[in-house]
Amino acid sequence: MRHILTVVILFVVCSVATSRTLEVGEGREFSRLQAAAAQAEPGDTILIYDGTYSGGDYIENLQGTESAWITIKAAGGNALFYGGSQAFHLTDPAYLRIEGLRFNMQTGNGVNIDDGGTYESPAHHIVINLCEWMGMDAAGNNDELKMSGVDDFVISNCFFSIGAAGGSLVDMVGCHRGVFENNYFTDGGSNSIQAKGATKDILITRNVFTFGGQRAINIGGSTGLAFFRPLGTLYEASEIKVHSNIFEGSVAPIAFVGAVNCEVINNTIIRPERWAIRILQETTEPGFLPCGNNTFRNNIVIHNSAQPAINIGGGTAPETFTFSNNLWFNPDNASWSGPNTPVNEPDRLVNVDPLLTDTLTSLASNSPAVGKGFSVASPTNDFNGKLFASPRSIGAVEGAVSTSVLAHKALSSPKVYPNPTTNELTVMTVSDNETDMKIVDLLGKVIWQGKVSKEAKIDVRSWQSGVYVVHIGNSSQLVIKS
Repeated sequence: MRHILTVVILFVVCSVATSRTLEVGEGREFSRLQAAAAQAEPGDTILIYDGTYSGGDYIENLQGTESAWITIKAAGGNALFYGGSQAFHLTDPAYLRIEGLRFNMQTGNGVNIDDGGTYESPAHHIVINLCEWMGMDAAGNNDELKMSGVDDFVISNCFFSIGAAGGSLVDMVGCHRGVFENNYFTDGGSNSIQAKGATKDILITRNVFTFGGQRAINIGGSTGLAFFRPLGTLYEASEIKVHSNIFEGSVAPIAFVGAVNCEVINNTIIRPERWAIRILQETTEPGFLPCGNNTFRNNIVIHNSAQPAINIGGGTAPETFTFSNNLWFNPDNASWSGPNTPVNEPDRLVNVDPLLTDTLTSLASNSPAVGKGFSVASPTNDFNGKLFASPRSIGAVEGAVSTSVLAHKALSSPKVYPNPTTNELTVMTVSDNETDMKIVDLLGKVIWQGKVSKEAKIDVRSWQSGVYVVHIGNSSQLVIKS
């Protein structure tokens, strides 16, 4: 409930009317974001027009207020920050919304947001929506989005791709109370999302991870003790919730590393390259808590690697983990007896085909995963935004037929799925009345336009592969056409 409340508060306050619009672009008032940011006041919008902007802007103390946020927003579909050590570096921002920007070929970190090293006063209340990271020009420990000491944030409807070999698509050090929802991560380096340095209370839900790197989600990691926020914390990560996501590939989709009290529930994991799960300990200073008291429940795992499904390292406490109600399937080995779970796993299903569709976003009605999940308070909604039934299905997608009817009543915002999509896009709205909708490519060209109500299906087979923005009323989402 706390996460839901946080999201509602963030988006309500962001909707407050702005007082000024500061224009950035060729022939505009400002040629660079940094110059406009120096003049911005609470309630202002910095509007960035289409064009290519060199990286390197450093922006300090760009702070709105609780009732008057500052917005950095693309005016069209192609405001691109290209090159530079970083696209821009935000130090000590607050009440800030960033929307519709694109980033490519940075040599350091794509976008860097931090607390300026003042750990007692974090950066806070940051919303990033509809942004695209297209790849790095770096191979070391470089991240597309790096956040250090950032609290109360939402990352949604964004696209992250082609990370540096030694870095993360998103790296968090000492961040708290954040949400990642409806994002697409592909071709990660070391990780797609890493949460370490005392990062706590993060919800990662309804995202897609394809070939997400060595560890698609690294719940924990290895951080120098001087960089923990707060200092003296004895875990790398705590209360990280990974709910209703779809994973395909990566060396290990899930890694618990010096993490405590974290949970991975109702996800679908397809063909990891080596292990489905790793349980590791990389920070070993005296008094540091061993990796333990974590939960892996209600997940579908299709594991066809020759490696064991679970890799357990030294210095951990695997006997304190909870495993239950997971479906484990090895399509290449009919005699597979199941994974090497470190504790007894009640109500698990072993070597039965979950009967997923080719798009991974629905289950056959006769799937053995339907109705076999453990009853949990959250997640309440599956990958497609539908309510989980009672009893719920195993995996990221609810398979009970009646769920779609319940979902119409439960949705608080329009839902677009499957994402990514190949043949057809389904749009579910919250109103019986017709709502304006248009779909544009990242250059702003309108691909589809019309009105929708309740539920609409759109044929996308003729579209080019790429990223599109779906605008429904006052909301928008990124959709990947594969």
